[in-house]
Amino acid sequence: MKNVIAALIATLFATAAFAQAPAVAKADAKLAATVATTDVKEVKAVIKADAKVAKAEVKADAKVAAVTADAKADVAVAKTDAKAAKATAHHNSVKAHAKADVAGAAVSSAAPAATK
Repeated sequence: MKNVIAALIATLFATAAFAQAPAVAKADAKLAATVATTDVKEVKAVIKADAKVAKAEVKADAKVAAVTADAKADVAVAKTDAKAAKATAHHNSVKAHAKADVAGAAVSSAAPAATK
């Protein structure tokens, strides 16, 4: 009889242990689903942040390109203005030298005539 009672008690404990197993599995599955959901949210947040950074970099690159283009245009205008100013200065210099030569020739031709 002791063996029968011992077998019944062992069976009771065994069935109780197996009955608890699905509840643990359910909790594990729920925990795994929660962890997976959290991981997905974290990945989405990282991807979103990376996209924002990339977008900001593209905007900054575009601004730099625009500023560089404006600077190149300004340099071209400055070079053109410098060439024009140089040409004008050269023209004025030539005119001044011509006037000086004419005035010098007039003075030198008038000077000998005055001494005679």
